[in-house]
Parts: sequence; C-alpha cells; structure tokens
Amino acid sequence: MELQGVWKIYRMGDFDVPALGGVDLTIKASEFVAITGPSGCGKSTMLNMIGCLDKPTRGKVLLEGRDISEFGANELARIRGKKIGFIFQTFNLYPTLTALENIQLPMRIHEFPERDIEEASKKLLDTVGLAERGAHFPAQLSGGQQQRVAVARALSTGPSILLADEPTGNLDTKAGGEVMEVFKRLNSEGLTIVMITHDMRIAEYAGRVVKMLDGKIVGKT
Repeated sequence: MELQGVWKIYRMGDFDVPALGGVDLTIKASEFVAITGPSGCGKSTMLNMIGCLDKPTRGKVLLEGRDISEFGANELARIRGKKIGFIFQTFNLYPTLTALENIQLPMRIHEFPERDIEEASKKLLDTVGLAERGAHFPAQLSGGQQQRVAVARALSTGPSILLADEPTGNLDTKAGGEVMEVFKRLNSEGLTIVMITHDMRIAEYAGRVVKMLDGKIVGKT
C-alpha cells in the first residue's frame, strides 16, 4: 500500500477543512506499522484511505501498484471484504451469535464452502486462544476475549492486511497486552498490520511507528 501526496479536504459550510495535508507513506508486505498522534490529527482518515473506505481529494492511494480511484464501487467492496480485515475499538460482535458464529459470518457472506467455514473458524478460534469458547455468546466473554474473537473474525476471509483502529482502547492493560501478543504472532507469520493507537506502550509492539499531527506525518521511527 502506498500513499502519494494524499490530501483529504472536507467542506464545512463556507470553509475547507483539511484532514490530511499531503501525506506520503509506504507500507510494505509483512510490516507492522503503528500510527500515533492526538485526537483529530488525521489518524482515522489515514486508516480509511489505507482501508479503501474513502478516496483522496488529491494525490494517489496505490494498492498493489493500482490507483484505487480506478476501482469501481463493487470492486472496492470486494477488496475490502477479502483483502482487508478490520478491527475496531468497540468489538462490533453480534450479541445473538456465538463466538464461532461471529467468526463464520464474513465467510458466509462471501459464500465460502460450508466445510471450509467450519474448519477455518475452529482453527481461528484456536489461533486467538479461545478454542474452548466457541459456543459462548459475547456477553459471556470478557472484553479481551471479545476483541480476540473480533481479530479471528477479521482474519476469516484470509486478508493480506489487517487494519486496527484503537484495538485496545476499551481494554485493561492485561487484556490489551494479550491482544497485542496475538498481533505480534500474526505479524511474525507474515500478516501485514496497520494499527492506530494513542498509547505509546501499545505502539511499541509495532516494528515501525508513524507520528501524525494536524494531518501531516511529523515523525517515523
């Protein structure tokens, strides 16, 4: 994924408000990148660009060398569904589905073969350390366990990149650390991860940290 001179400008009444101001960023395969900065600095807008959820006002967003502006709505939806996994701060699990059923849902939407769905979902539960919790509903799981189910669900369609928006924001230190250990293991197995966080302790799990301020990148480590 590559961002070249990306601007995102929102029209607010009579004023133009830039959320991103000429951002350049390259994310290589198998990297683990953390994007940090204060609220309102453009982190979420950046993640929306990387996740093909939005298109830039100016500049280019390249996915595997192709400008996403060339993609139609259906192709972008397919890319988001199969190439990109999303994890959010609020888990977004369906309360009436078990952990296993929540993981299976994206595969059912994309019409995976039933045998593959059963096999993959059980393997993913084991991957996130919840093999014995498949029949539990979200309300029966701790916050950290719910987020690990959300991680497994995001991986269910076999994406090449995982995007996480404040994945530990609703978790205590211990649960957040457990989720990050899962991230580290997945990254060591070759998964590309881009994560937004305001917590520098969490950012330290990443291999590279990109710091943002006022819609611009102000530092990389």
